[in-house]
Amino acid sequence: MKEKKRFFADNKGVTSIEIVLILVVIIALVVIFKDQIVQIVEKAFRSITANTDAILN
Repeated sequence: MKEKKRFFADNKGVTSIEIVLILVVIIALVVIFKDQIVQIVEKAFRSITANTDAILN
């Protein structure tokens, strides 16, 4: 009985599992929304480039 309590009370590996699960979720979201992310980044860089050209000229 004490061994069972000790086993369930031991949470040393919980943080590793949590980190792996969070990474899996983030990777899945990136894969699912890849096209939208690329569009947003491209639009941001176009805006930055246009604003930089306006400032420099």
